[in-house]
This record gives sequence, C-alpha cells and structure tokens, in this order.
Amino acid sequence: MVADPNTAPHYAPHEDVQGLLVASAEAALGIHLLRAAGLVTGGTAGVALILSYLGGWSFGLTFFVVNIPFYALAWWARGRTFFLKSLATVSLVSLLAEGLKPLFKVGQIHPGVAAVLFGVTAGVGLLGLFRHSGSLGGISIVALILQDRYGIRAGITQLAHDAALFALAALVLPLERVGWSLLGALVLNLVIAFNHRRDWYVVA
Repeated sequence: MVADPNTAPHYAPHEDVQGLLVASAEAALGIHLLRAAGLVTGGTAGVALILSYLGGWSFGLTFFVVNIPFYALAWWARGRTFFLKSLATVSLVSLLAEGLKPLFKVGQIHPGVAAVLFGVTAGVGLLGLFRHSGSLGGISIVALILQDRYGIRAGITQLAHDAALFALAALVLPLERVGWSLLGALVLNLVIAFNHRRDWYVVA
C-alpha cells in the first residue's frame, strides 16, 4: 500500500530543528556507547570507527570527511533540503560524539550491552532523522533512495552493506569484538526495517 502524499507530515521550522537535534543526540549517544566497548557498526560511521581505532584519529572529524562524497548524491537524489539537513545532522553527530567523551565517561560496559543499547538508540535516532528528511550520510542516503524509488526497505539495504563492511572489520579487529558489533548492527537494522515504512508515512 502506498501512503497518500496528502497525509505526509509537514513540520514547522522549529519542529524540524528540535526533531533533528534530538535524533542526532540519540545517534551520537549510541556511537559513544559503541566506541566505549571498542565495537564498530555499519555505514560510514563504521568506516570512521575503524579508521579512528587504527590511526588514533578523531571519530568526529573522520566521520565528517568520509561522508563528503555522499553529499552530492543527497542533493541529486532528494534535493537541496535533504542535502542541507544531512550535512547538518552529520556535523551535529560528529560534534556531539566528540563532546560526549569528556562529559560522559564510560568506565566499563559489557560489549553485548553496548551493542544492544547502540542498536536501539541509534536506530531510533535514524528513524527520527528519516522522519525529518535528514540522514547520517553514506549508505543511509543510498538506502532511502532505493526505498523511495524501488520499495526496498532501508534496513535491508543497510544490512547488506554492513555484511561487506564487517567482513573487512574481521581482518583488522578481534573476532569477538566483530561478533558483538554484528549484534548491534542487527538490532539497529531491525529497528529500522520494522518501523520505517512507506505505508505508515512518507518523508517529504
């Protein structure tokens, strides 16, 4: 069933701002918990985490730079508004994830708990970004395009991409950490697959 475009949500500017802020904060919190356990995830966030572990680089800066090639795709596929919101949310998550390091120090967390909490928190954050026509760049932009144009669930696309990324992660990280990371990615993608549906709402 295709949703009626007339029922699509239309947000006032202040509603968009608060929605994107809250969703970005949730995503950044999830990444902070994941990083505290030394785990990775899919998408460009996963690439940035792996590079930050290997090179000792700032996750926030690496995440922002890795996403740069996808901004042009965002503009081409979904227009200026989506591009600007994606740029804003990637920037916000980059800043918030780094800002949490000195303010919210996680001394010890079981990797399984970190994985599940990341999946739920970041998954809900991504849903909020999608709802307000934003994204975390990278594969999430591709996933939204495939869902809008071909009806392929966004979570399924991200799950396929994550499989390839985790195969690469297994070459550079301990297998135990990769296993827990897979759990987190599975939870995140299930949250998106079950809740981001065109017949429930349409992202304008």
